Amino acid sequence: MGRIRLLPETVASQVAAGEVVERPASVVKELVENSLDAGAREIDIVIRRGGISLVRVIDDGCGMDRDDALLSLERHATSKIRSAADLQAVATLGFRGEALPSIASVARFRLTTREARAIAGTEIIVNGGKIEVVRDGGEAPGTQVEVRSLFYNLPARRKFLRSENTESRNIEHQLHLQAIGHPQIGFSLMRDDRMLFQLPATATLSDRIRDLYGVELLERLVELNGAASPKIRISGFIGQAGLSRQTRSQQLLFVNGRAIESSLITSAIREGYHTALMKGQYPVTFLFLELDPAAVDVNVHPAKREVRFRDPNAVREAIVLCIQQTLERARVGWQEKFRAPVRPPAGPPGKRVPDLTLRPDVSAPVESDRELPSLAPTVAGVGDPGRAPGSKTVGQAPHLPDSRRNLAGDAPALQQQQRAAKAPQQQFEIIGVLNKLYVLMENADGLVLVDQHAAHERILFEELRCRMEEQGVPTQKLLLPQTFDVPPRDADWIERNLPILQRMGIGIESFGPGTFKIDSVPSFLNVSDPAQFMHKVIDDLKSAGNSASAMRLGEEMIAKSVCRHAVKANDPLRYPEVEKLIRDLLDCDLPYCCPHGRPTMIQISLAELEKKFGRRV
Repeated sequence: MGRIRLLPETVASQVAAGEVVERPASVVKELVENSLDAGAREIDIVIRRGGISLVRVIDDGCGMDRDDALLSLERHATSKIRSAADLQAVATLGFRGEALPSIASVARFRLTTREARAIAGTEIIVNGGKIEVVRDGGEAPGTQVEVRSLFYNLPARRKFLRSENTESRNIEHQLHLQAIGHPQIGFSLMRDDRMLFQLPATATLSDRIRDLYGVELLERLVELNGAASPKIRISGFIGQAGLSRQTRSQQLLFVNGRAIESSLITSAIREGYHTALMKGQYPVTFLFLELDPAAVDVNVHPAKREVRFRDPNAVREAIVLCIQQTLERARVGWQEKFRAPVRPPAGPPGKRVPDLTLRPDVSAPVESDRELPSLAPTVAGVGDPGRAPGSKTVGQAPHLPDSRRNLAGDAPALQQQQRAAKAPQQQFEIIGVLNKLYVLMENADGLVLVDQHAAHERILFEELRCRMEEQGVPTQKLLLPQTFDVPPRDADWIERNLPILQRMGIGIESFGPGTFKIDSVPSFLNVSDPAQFMHKVIDDLKSAGNSASAMRLGEEMIAKSVCRHAVKANDPLRYPEVEKLIRDLLDCDLPYCCPHGRPTMIQISLAELEKKFGRRV
């Protein structure tokens, strides 16, 4: 007798269900996607015992007649695909035609549906994949699907389910994804006869984020500009620099309205935030990609969680550029916060209002010199320009490099300069320094605390990076050139990116099929094994994409170096230096954080202060 047999239809359906239905949240996902494709405007979900006992999804979509309702329970039956060509440009969420029959094969299933103009609807009851009842129903227009006793006929699968609370949280997360992806649709979720949330249809994504996550999070988000690529439209919101999480739980990604998981997009987001994220942190992201359906393959995962892009490099570059441009644009609005607060005149008309920008009555140490870190002979530190006339050295008080200095000999001279400047140019008012570390400032929104060490790190980092990009990366010749072998894919990547590697200070050239010779490395790096070093460089740059600058290799070393050379806690600064520090920080490309991703400034609003003092409830 032959060894190969056809599986019974019931077993085949249960095998297919194992790919589509992993847990109750998978049932909710498939049913909600069908409701969205049916044009529903309101979707209500009811669950009991974490969806194991009951999942009910009710929508007000187009509904089905009896023939379509019966046909929808057949495997590979769908209204969204007509031919193989349609698979090349799928524009709907549910298209496989496996969800309903797969769910019905592992649960007690009830479907009621009615078209808007039909007199009567249709009710179908299925148990374990067998249709038991087909009759007229009197439900409201739309479709209602009940799934009871999930995996009742597969006890082994049921043992793999988590606790009811865990399964409920998975369902809630799945509905958050659908609600964020479709803000124009109303959603509600009831768990064990208790309403968890009821989201009305909204006009904008920001309203939906506010409803789900609160106003405080929304205020710390920046809207994406979406101008990165003509073929790829990017929209949504990303967190300000400094707003991050320890997991990717709030990193939500959507492609053509479909919630997905993508390591390509995740790495591109991190690259866009480069030096604006702490190590091990993930940005808060609500990212939407809209592109030609023919340019993305959504048919690569049974549960449709992953997608494949026809041109992944273009997608990566578009996301990186869009995030970088958004953060730069956010800097302009961020700087506007530091305008001087409006103060009423303290005396009669005509009397000059005293300039309180700096407080000369507070004692401050005199200046001394601090140089930029010297990473190489061609990138030397700033020379000593000499001390200001008339200054007396009474101790070591570090201050800013000479290229950014604006020091005055004494406070009265500084006040003269400030009075000569136009009032609108003054963006902030320095109050003092707390604990010889935190600069206290006042702006129009309230109190601002600046970490002088983190601020100086950012200033030095951007100055050194700019200088090295302009003057080139210093190199050091190896005593003996070394060769190393790489796999074919890495060899092809090196051949295409030889100019980038050479601009980064790496002397590399082809030395045969799959073999390369390296004869020089950046002088500021301690390279003991050039071959291992090159493998690490290739891996890092491949993950960074083509948007990585020629200074990518040196940025980590620069960040470590400026950390040692920047002003520290307990380093006293003169008030002219403090003001210059703040001004230079505001002029940085990413002033919100140091090169390691720590915040440089913290804003405490007037409203928050009023709450602390009981002036506002």
